[in-house]
Amino acid sequence: MSVAVATDHMVEFQDHGRHGDQGQEEYEGDGDVHGRYSACIEILPPVAEMPCIVDILPTLGGAMLTNVAAVVFDGVAPFELGVLCEAWGIDRRPQGVPYTDFAVCSERPGKVATSMGFDLEVHHGLERIEAADLVAVPAMPRDKPVPLAVVDALQAAHERGARIMSVCVGAFTLGAAGLLDGRPCTTHWLYSDELAERFPLAKVDPGVLYVDSDPVITSAGSAAGLDACLHLMRKEWGARAANMAARRMVVPPQRDGGQAQYLRTPVPPSEAETLNPLLTWIVEHLGQRHSVQELAERVHMSARTFARRFRDETGTTPHQWITQQRVQRAEELLERTELPVDQIASEVGFGNAASLRHHFGQIRGTSPQSYRQTFGRAQESEAKH
Repeated sequence: MSVAVATDHMVEFQDHGRHGDQGQEEYEGDGDVHGRYSACIEILPPVAEMPCIVDILPTLGGAMLTNVAAVVFDGVAPFELGVLCEAWGIDRRPQGVPYTDFAVCSERPGKVATSMGFDLEVHHGLERIEAADLVAVPAMPRDKPVPLAVVDALQAAHERGARIMSVCVGAFTLGAAGLLDGRPCTTHWLYSDELAERFPLAKVDPGVLYVDSDPVITSAGSAAGLDACLHLMRKEWGARAANMAARRMVVPPQRDGGQAQYLRTPVPPSEAETLNPLLTWIVEHLGQRHSVQELAERVHMSARTFARRFRDETGTTPHQWITQQRVQRAEELLERTELPVDQIASEVGFGNAASLRHHFGQIRGTSPQSYRQTFGRAQESEAKH
């Protein structure tokens, strides 16, 4: 996938509907690509291997995601199971987040050994999957056969239209059930080559956080499972519910699936400067114009160093990150207010309604008006609480 990069004189991030590509050229520096400096129209898809325009909205009048089953067998990784329990097993209705009936199930109710040397007591058998809208698979042993009953249950759930999600090497369980054949997917980068070798029909992307190849969603290691869960919450319930769930979990509300799975500086030393204060400031001032040069000066860096550091710390370019934040803020305003689209576009920094529609469609696969019609009920829900 190509990424356009522009020269230093094209640095404006506030989009006013100018979708030409004049002034864009490849930046020649130290051999690294330092990010996109201009507000060009090419927006990378928010999740790996998916087209830019995807239908993210639930079918109006259809069943919403209300029932989740996590399936486990001996050797399950407790942290990755805990990710699913945290995301789907807590009642957050007082905060306006829809409720899900969550349960853990196994081939036979009773003790299930974990990879950490202690046992789980599981109360539900695999029949629990039959009622689930989402069947979630945490990290399981890669070097042991998947129980045939689990394979059958996953295939049956897929055939009846349930969503299937894996966390980390849970993708190997999905592969054993044939659910990755011909499908874009991911897993922890350490095991991506093994996944591709064992399941050659799978289209494995080793560098992304998660892949939404609806109805199958695969995520990378550990924390990326939360990103995938929040992505699905946003897709089903809207931005406000997903953001509130993230706030309760004290995690970022959304990282794009297409962001890098492993960063050059994932946890900077405590004494080193990071971009976190700047990122917070940008979110608080989305309506303003932002350029690479101005942002670099704010953190006392050259534009080149700033662009490289930004990608190192966030896994994406300044342009893509700011555009994503503006779309997320627009979602919240569409859900919770009756402001005209023109005014929302101005408040979030897109300049005009045409630009907002363009970027909203590229990233969310629908129009602002359609999004408001689907998720505007969040305002009514909030009033009740």
